[in-house]
Amino acid sequence: MVQSPFQVKFGIDGFGITPAGTTDKIRHNAGHHHLLIDLNQLPDLDHEIPRDERHLHFDQGETEATLKLPPGTHTLQLLLGDEDHEPQNPALFSDRITITVE
Repeated sequence: MVQSPFQVKFGIDGFGITPAGTTDKIRHNAGHHHLLIDLNQLPDLDHEIPRDERHLHFDQGETEATLKLPPGTHTLQLLLGDEDHEPQNPALFSDRITITVE
């Protein structure tokens, strides 16, 4: 249970975090976070991750964010994207968690 606004911190083991557009060899071992909000399933893993209020992009390699969500139950899930905002292959994603905003 959280109160809005609230802070979320992102993490990943065994893979680096780099800004979007990173094109050197590190791109095969790193990516950037996308936060999926209130989605029942992952987006199409063969295409660029959408950019809207339910698919938040952290293009600068951010590892935390402050979110403002309305009261109620919400789900959050991380999906790592490559330099072109496409999911890594194979896709790297977190478990979906459920939170309640007071």
